[in-house]
Amino acid sequence: MDRRGINDIGASIDAAVKAIEPDLIEVRRDIHAHPEIGFDVERTAGVVAAELDKLGIAYRAGIGRTGIVADIAGGAPGPMLLIRADMDALPIHEMTGLPFASTVAGKMHACGHDIHTATLIGVGAVLKDLAPQLRGTVRLVFQPAEETQESGAAAMIADGALEGVDMALAFHNSPGMATGRFGYIHGASTASADSFDITVRGRSGHAARPQDTIDPIVAAAYLVTQLQTVISREINPAEGAVVTIGSIAGGATHNIIPDSCTLRGTVRARSPEARATAEAALRRIVQGIALSHRVECDLDYGLGVPPLMNDEKMLEASVAAVRQQFGDVVHETPPGFGAEDFAFFSERVPSFHLRVGASQPGRDDHLHNSDYQPDEGCIGLGVAALSRSAVELLS
Repeated sequence: MDRRGINDIGASIDAAVKAIEPDLIEVRRDIHAHPEIGFDVERTAGVVAAELDKLGIAYRAGIGRTGIVADIAGGAPGPMLLIRADMDALPIHEMTGLPFASTVAGKMHACGHDIHTATLIGVGAVLKDLAPQLRGTVRLVFQPAEETQESGAAAMIADGALEGVDMALAFHNSPGMATGRFGYIHGASTASADSFDITVRGRSGHAARPQDTIDPIVAAAYLVTQLQTVISREINPAEGAVVTIGSIAGGATHNIIPDSCTLRGTVRARSPEARATAEAALRRIVQGIALSHRVECDLDYGLGVPPLMNDEKMLEASVAAVRQQFGDVVHETPPGFGAEDFAFFSERVPSFHLRVGASQPGRDDHLHNSDYQPDEGCIGLGVAALSRSAVELLS
């Protein structure tokens, strides 16, 4: 594609988005009113399939149980770019009072995956028309089960969603950023999320005769405080990590030392190195507590999603594309410790995770909140940003 074509592409994308934006908002509202959780997104996948049929885009359903994969071939050979959206909702009862609020008690699109699904349908519509100008192939991936412990991304990868893919893009609506703005983070866009369960086993007895017992609660208390040194003394502060004990339970009354005490927690890290260091340190501390307090410690350490690492070249190309489309509206945003299973894609191919501003004026919205109300204007803006990124990456 010559540079004149590249320069004209922005106006073409804007016009295409303007034409389809009202329909995308209606699709989003339909999905929002009928939220589905985890892998049980059959209706949502059906909506996606119907929209792809309208666009004349061939697709494969049932990938990763309920996911959909659709390829758009360009006019010339080239690499394959994957663009992913997640489809699942959350087990939250909606309190927005919107006309299109959830019709399913206890379920709500409180993370904006309805926004994501509608956005990727729009990207498909725009890129279908621009396909003759692309060098390569765009793969649209509509994924279930991003919010669940069992990952829909991993399931789709196991079913071949990444076969032939050279690079990948994903995106997330951001209520902390004004609509019309975009964000990025160098390095880890999101953190890893691992979990652990520790059962401390001692010997029960009367509280008045502790010498006849082995107290698991005292050992557990030392364990809680010792685990805080993993972050303060073993992780490079520039990398960042978190160890949190979210639950501790042991004993049933005032005057009995129990047989056991259980702790549950999470480890978050923003680099593979910090993740590995934190796990090794936690295991060593648990062994040390067992030895020093004469208790037995059973540790069940579960590896969850890895950190989502942004590839620097993908980041630079995508950020430049957004600037070409909109001007100086994309900026680096502060890092955090949320998790995102697009990380399984980023482990395997160069990837970039774009933040799309979604706040409404006068509101202070937060993800995973029963009153979450993102600005629907972020749909069309996301379509334009991702479409322009695809054009630049495949030109």
